[in-house]
Amino acid sequence: MSSSERQRLDIWLWHARLVKSRSLAAKLIEEGRIRVNRQRVVKASTSVKSGDVLTATFNGSVRVIEIVQMGHRRGPASEARLLYNELLQPGSCSSEGPEP
Repeated sequence: MSSSERQRLDIWLWHARLVKSRSLAAKLIEEGRIRVNRQRVVKASTSVKSGDVLTATFNGSVRVIEIVQMGHRRGPASEARLLYNELLQPGSCSSEGPEP
């Protein structure tokens, strides 16, 4: 797929193995737990493209992910990991201040 191609958000989340099923992806999107480029989305059919930044809340942690490429299939985890860059690691935000 070229960089100008787009893909449904629920399918991309599933291909990237960030969720176990498309129906779970759709549920998270409809609950407003996924943002695309800082904009809340509520439709699983929302289109995403390379360069878009997703902010997602999974299991109480926030993940910020940049889409690198579109997925062709739901392959092994090693292949899925190539679809995105993790901009904010889960658990890297701390509510505690700096140590004295």
